[in-house]
Amino acid sequence: MPSLWSAAAWPVDAPFFVVLAAGVLYALGGRRRGPGHRDPSERRWRSLAFYGGLLTIVVALDTPLDPLAEKLLSAHMTQHLLLLMVAPALIVISAPWLRLWQPLPLGFRRTVAKSVARGRWAAPLRWLGRTLSRPLPAWIFFNGVLIIWHLPALYDATLSSQAVHDLEHATFFAGGLLFWLQVIDSPPVRARLSYGLRAVYLTGATLVSWVLAIVLALASGPFYSAYTNLAHRPGGLSALADQQIAGGIMWVPGSIPFTIAFIWAVYHWLEPETEASYLRRNGHRRLPAAGHH
Repeated sequence: MPSLWSAAAWPVDAPFFVVLAAGVLYALGGRRRGPGHRDPSERRWRSLAFYGGLLTIVVALDTPLDPLAEKLLSAHMTQHLLLLMVAPALIVISAPWLRLWQPLPLGFRRTVAKSVARGRWAAPLRWLGRTLSRPLPAWIFFNGVLIIWHLPALYDATLSSQAVHDLEHATFFAGGLLFWLQVIDSPPVRARLSYGLRAVYLTGATLVSWVLAIVLALASGPFYSAYTNLAHRPGGLSALADQQIAGGIMWVPGSIPFTIAFIWAVYHWLEPETEASYLRRNGHRRLPAAGHH
């Protein structure tokens, strides 16, 4: 384990530059006021959410947490939760899609948009996008990557191959974006589920993560040879104790984003809809006389 203040403890890899580029584009896009961001207070809290999401990615991948994850399963689990549940949720809340797109040259935007929308080469991408943007496939993908990457063979592979490790992190983040887009409105993208179904959606994902956490925490022996075979672990932890802590991290802190979103969804589900909120969501159609939930 490198010293906290050594260069090795603060890796600056490709994700850092992607985050930096996203931050610059977002800042430049902020000079224009899009139709969904006219309220100054809304712009501020969306900006805070976006930069908070970027900061979360940096904490996960470009701080001493990253090299520590090679020695401790519990640190690796913390990385996973940040990339799967925290950073994507904040990015979705910030709704940065148009703002990130606006600073690019108009000709480039038109060419790319036309190519992706009509090009034959992009047909598989369009199909994949339509499929994974639906609630059920997004839920399966989110929970699938969580389970599959925690299978011992694949988990050990991430620690022996940087390419596999990068793929793991990329699929975690992508799965998180797809999942939270089904739960949180992110203009111009609107969640397809009603608030009641969003609560059910979140409950199902919570149960999947709990099952995996229980398996890790209550196992009689360690699962991952990459950690078991280490001659020394920080703090003198045994491989089994480290695994139990990792399970606890997934079980308790990992449930916090789900719980917050669940309470929010139930609150909106039970709250009577006002005329103003109904008109915002449905254009100029009037709220039915009997009320609408």
